[in-house]
Order: sequence, then C-alpha cells, then structure tokens
Amino acid sequence: MLLSYNWLKDYVNVTVSPAELGDKITKSGIEVEIVENLNKGVTGVIVGHVKECVQHPNADKLRVCQVDVGAGELSQIVCGAPNVAAGQKVAVAAPGAVLPGNFKIKKAKLRGEESNGMICSLQELGVETKLVPKEYQTGIFVMPEEAEPGTDALEYLNLHDHVLELGLTPNRADCLNMLGIAHEVAAILQQEVKIPEVSYTESENAANDFVSVKIENKEDNPYYAAYVIENVTVAPSPLWMQNRLMAAGIRPINNVVDITNYVLLEYGQPLHAFDYDRFGSKEVLVRRANSDETIETLDGQTRTLKNTHLVITNGTVPVAVAGVMGGAESEVQSDTKNILLEAAYFDGKRVRAASKDLGLRNEASSRYEKGIDRNRVVQAAERAVMLLSQYAGGTPAAGKAEAGEQTVPLYKVSVTLDRINKLLGTSISAEETSRIFDRLGFEHENNGDSFTVTVPSRRPDIAIDADLVEEVGRIYGYDRIPTTFLLSEARPGGLTPLQSGRRKIRAYMEGAGLYQAITYSLTTPEKALGFSNRKEAVYPVSVSHPMSEERSTLRMTLIPQLLEVIQYNQNRSSENIAVYETGSVYVNKQETLNDLPEEKLYLSGAMTGLYQEHLWQGEKKKTDFYLVKGILEGLFEEMGLENRVTYEQEVIDGMHPGRTAAVKLDSIYIGFVGQIHPARQKELDLGETFVFELDASKLLTAETDQLVYQTLPRYPSMTRDIALLVDEKLPAGDLYTVIQEAAGSLLKEVTLFDLYQGDRLEEGKKSLAFSLKFYDPERTLTDEEVTKSYERVLHSLEERFGATLRK
Repeated sequence: MLLSYNWLKDYVNVTVSPAELGDKITKSGIEVEIVENLNKGVTGVIVGHVKECVQHPNADKLRVCQVDVGAGELSQIVCGAPNVAAGQKVAVAAPGAVLPGNFKIKKAKLRGEESNGMICSLQELGVETKLVPKEYQTGIFVMPEEAEPGTDALEYLNLHDHVLELGLTPNRADCLNMLGIAHEVAAILQQEVKIPEVSYTESENAANDFVSVKIENKEDNPYYAAYVIENVTVAPSPLWMQNRLMAAGIRPINNVVDITNYVLLEYGQPLHAFDYDRFGSKEVLVRRANSDETIETLDGQTRTLKNTHLVITNGTVPVAVAGVMGGAESEVQSDTKNILLEAAYFDGKRVRAASKDLGLRNEASSRYEKGIDRNRVVQAAERAVMLLSQYAGGTPAAGKAEAGEQTVPLYKVSVTLDRINKLLGTSISAEETSRIFDRLGFEHENNGDSFTVTVPSRRPDIAIDADLVEEVGRIYGYDRIPTTFLLSEARPGGLTPLQSGRRKIRAYMEGAGLYQAITYSLTTPEKALGFSNRKEAVYPVSVSHPMSEERSTLRMTLIPQLLEVIQYNQNRSSENIAVYETGSVYVNKQETLNDLPEEKLYLSGAMTGLYQEHLWQGEKKKTDFYLVKGILEGLFEEMGLENRVTYEQEVIDGMHPGRTAAVKLDSIYIGFVGQIHPARQKELDLGETFVFELDASKLLTAETDQLVYQTLPRYPSMTRDIALLVDEKLPAGDLYTVIQEAAGSLLKEVTLFDLYQGDRLEEGKKSLAFSLKFYDPERTLTDEEVTKSYERVLHSLEERFGATLRK
C-alpha cells in the first residue's frame, strides 16, 4: 500500500515529519519499507502561460514559444513537444532550475533560436511513464486554467509530497485504504479521525425505476447495490485527484473511472461504473457463470469462464466478472451519459478463484481476497455518488436498487487486564488500557479488571483475546515493554550434528570454487522425475493450488534446477560456471498420496566450462569427469569417509552412458556423478556439463572412525610397479580393492598411473599400471618382505580376474 503523506492530512492532524511518521508506524507493528520524496531533487520549476507558439524556422519538430512566467516579460522557449500550443498553462524549468539526476537548465540556442528554459513533461519531472495520463505520455503536461504564472509548479503537481510504502501482512487488510491508515495513525499520534462528509441532491427519479437487482446465491454475494447517475460528462478528473491517484500508483483515465479508483483507495471498497445505456437491460442478475461462457473484459481479451466464477449479468449475458474486471461492452466511454454504479460485497474466496483462473489480479480483487469492510459498502458508494455529481456533473437518482443485507452485527471480544500484562510482561493499568482502546476507536466496556470490546467492522482480524493483547502492546509501544531474565538456568547454544555437517559441506564446496545456489522446491512434473536412478517406483507430488504450471510439483532431484541456473548465466555471457546446492527433495512411493512424502536432504552440483584459468601462465584446466569426481573425493576425505566410498559405472536416464558412476558408501548407493547426455546438452543448449547428486542425509549421519594421528615415517619406503593385462570392461576400482586386500599391512599407497589400449594388445584387453608403496614406521623393510607381498598381490589378481603381467 502506497500512502500519500499530504493526502493523509485530510483525515488526521499529522504533527510529525514523513520520516518520523514512518518510524512510528513501523514501531506500531506495520513495516514502512521506504519513505519516498516525490520531488526527486527538482528546483526552480514554475507555472508558465504559453502566449504564442509558432513553428521553428529551422526545424520541423521544434516550436518557438513566448511564455509568461510571471516576470513581467515574456520568455522565449524552444519546445519539441508535439502537443504544445498557445493558451496552455505548463510547467517551465527556468534557467538555473534543476531536474531529476541533477540536470541543470541553462540558456541555450537551438537551431539558431534562443531558448530561456524548458517546458517540461511529467516524466522530465520524475513521474513514472506508466502513471502519466495517456494524452500526456508523449508530450508536455497541460495544467489547469487556474494555475498562476510564476508560482511553484510542483505544488500544483503534488511533487512536494512524500509516499510511504507499507509492507502489510495479510491480516491487516484494514490498512489497504486511506481511512484505515488514518485510524492507525490517529491511534499512534493520539489524534481524531475526520471522516469525509457526504451529501448530494437526488433527482425525482427513483433508482428502482431504472434497474432491479437479483442475487441467485447469497453466500457468493451477500449484498449488492446499484446507483444510477444521470447526465454525466466524461472528462479529465480534477488535478488534485489525478495527483493523489498517481502518488498511489494508479494512472488517471477519466473522471468517472478516477472517482471509483479514488474511493477504492479512500474506503477500500471496490466499485464499478457501467454505461447504463450500454448495459443491455434494466435488470442486474448476479449468478454463477455457465461452463465455457465467455466475456470480453476491459483489457480487450475474450475470456472463457468456469461454473465456479461469479458474474454480473444483465439478466442474459455477463457484463462483469464479480470483483475482478468489467466487460468491454458496458465500458464507460467518452460519450457516456448515464452511469450504473455497482457497490457490492463479494465472497473473497470466490473472487480469488476467478482472479487466479483468469490471470487477472488488480487493486479491486486483492482487496476482496483479503476482506473489505462489509458495513461500509454503502458509505463508500454514496461518497462516489457525491463526487460524480460534483466532478462529472451527474444527477443521482433517488435511493438505490439493492438485494441482500446491507450490514452485519458487530461481535464482541473480552480480555482481562491480568491476561494483557501476563502476555506482555508489563504492568499497564486499567485506565491506560481503556485509553488505548479509545485511541484505536474501539468501543468497550470496562468491568474493573476486564474489558469487553465491540470490534469495528473494519477490523475483522480481531477475533480472540490475544488479538486485543497485541493491539494494546503495539500502541503502548513495543520499545516500552521491559526486559526480563530467564528464571531457569541458562545453557550455551550449539549446532546440531546436521547443522554442523551442512556448514562443513558448504565451507568445502565454496573452498573448492563452487558457488552456492538456492532454487525453487517446486518444478514441473517432467523435471521432478528427471535424472532418477531410484530402483523403486516413485510418484510426483503436485500442490493443490500452484502459482504456475512451472511451479506445480515438489522436486525429487536438484539437478534440473541447477541446469536452469547454468542456462541463465550462459545466456548472460558467463561461460565458466560451478554451482552447488544443499536442499530438500520429496520422495513419494505411493501412487495415491495418503501420507506426507519423505523429505530428504540432497547435495547436488553442476559444472561447465573452465575450472581454472591462468592466462599469464598460459594454463587452462577444463572441467571433466575426473575433476568433479576429485572434488567429491576431497569432500569424503574432509568427512572422514574416503576409505568407505566406492564408484561403479552406472546408466542413468539423461546422463552420458560411459561417463557416469554410481557413488556408494559401505556398498550402499548414495548418489551419482557424471556428464549430462550429449542429446540432453544439445536440447538445453549447453556445452559439456558435469553434475553430481548425493544423499547428504546419509553422508551426515554416517558413523566415522575416530581420528588417529600417526608419526611421520623415519624409515625409507620401497616402491613396486605392476602392469596388468585385463579384460577391457573390468573396472580399475575392482583391481584396486584386491591389491589392498592381498598386500597386507605393509602396503600404504596404491596409485593407478597408466592406462593403455591399442593395436599392440589383443582385442578385448587393456593394460593398467599401478604403483605400490610399502613401508613400516618402526623399521627398514627387506627386499624379501616386499617381494612376498608383491607376489601375493599378483597371485590374487590372476586368481580373481585372470590378470597377467604385461611384458
């Protein structure tokens, strides 16, 4: 909600500056996110009266204007705006003036003609283009005739105003309008609220003679009123009203539409004006839409309705989607003469459903969704009728056509003084509590140490005694609530093993050069099932009311979202990317979801391009399978699991069949590492991309051996190399495991240092060469001991795999 400081003064005597007001509102429980000065550094802009406007002799798109700026003599100004003309009152930046961005105006010559200043558009004064009335979006702004030359133009344009942006929580819908905020500010500043007085003269014609109202379902629409205003003149609304609408983020259109928007902001009550003569009948029928019924809305689009949508009809066809948007056929136009004004209370859930289904969310629908003041519908409508009679020249018909109950009874909530002080930790007196309720505008009965409050209809968020305690606390002042000490023994905090483990993972990954990513937990059904290597059947879990089709299903893997991160960065010329994420995935093994899905913590990463680049040294290291696998091995070593993790070749949908490995911890599958399948890379427009995904919950809960330190060896080691001919499909890891088992305790290191496949070997064979390092920390080994261990290794390899020494 955008709050105009100057507009607020109509309802409350504001005695503090905009910044102080923002601070006080924030302290009372409603966050003021920003206080914006509409004057963006503008000075020296005055009102000018264009007396003469002729074509520039040397430029087709320029005009030479003689302008009265209140100085006694006319100032010559060259202007390029297509709509500038003699007789206009305009905003003039005189020489020495400053415009937004510290742009200083000086005397100049434009194509040989002297120019003493600049005739300004609203955009040049700092107003957003989307808020400028359409007729002035490509030219200068024409001010009202009563503007006096030489006076401050910013006063007429309300650019000395400040706008406070309120970050409202959903329960504070009462502050989605100026009067609601006025009640809040009045309570904070201990002032009175001035409600606008409403009075107008009705014609002899009765509204019931023009139209009748019928509601089919009172639950969808408890109350509907229709007012008729005759002989209106559609024209621009007064400048003060346009200024207030623009300050609130709404673009002015014409006096009729602007008045409905103005009352929407003032009272929080959405209204809609139909062209009575284009309405199509003398009957208003509110009903559910028929399946596949259509309506052309004000934005010019034809929309297909559902039978769950509520519509306003002329007895036959829809003329508006209730609470969302009106129809194009009954739209107020420049030749409109008679207005049918709608003021109604619609069920918020019904409006929300239609708004979501049709993709239409606006100021009106958002207020219906959060809840409007049921008992103020007629007050708001009568305020609009008065403004239409004043600024559109209309004559209201007597009374209104209506259906349903206009108001609902107020309810009461009770609270005791002891309850208030116990929850707040204060010692507020009954007298002060009573004064706080008075400041809030809450009628109440004081029964000694208890209070019974009649809740105003504008505050539906107050339902239980705790709500009243909150009201007392925030008006009393959260900063005045005394601090207290814990009565029990204080204990130092600490991280859980899971939290500590996650931090260790994050520190390692970032130390390895990967950036942390945080992606959506919701995705599409197709992506939710992607890159799955689960042996058991799993089923995607869809949310009931997704925000979009792209965010409709709980993820079961993090990989697709990380690939989106890579795509996003590559589309912005960032080629070398390495990212990781630790996040939850949701596994559902039931075809029909009866219980909540199982939530697991996963660690995933994606890398592409160059991992390291040192141009000065002429060194580039490209990301490949072994680099990513090495990063994981470093992680396992950091966690004390390096000797318990093994890798096996694996086939996973969407992954390269020859460059993908399953990762196992104590022979139990915990994830995979590998390259994205080339076809998938091409589909996603990616280069060679490598990914990994691990079940982090299994990593973090795995028991690790106690850390044991060993002294540095004092005696020399001995090394033996062994080159083996084996079947080309035999994984090197299997040989590695057998070597360690057979060699005994003297073997300390095994390193694979060569792989050869070529014409010199028989078909189906490959050569693998290992380096074996032996030593004993307590003595010098003999050649005989090492040879025995070496022979045991060779014998075991021959027996298990048919391996032979390569000659």
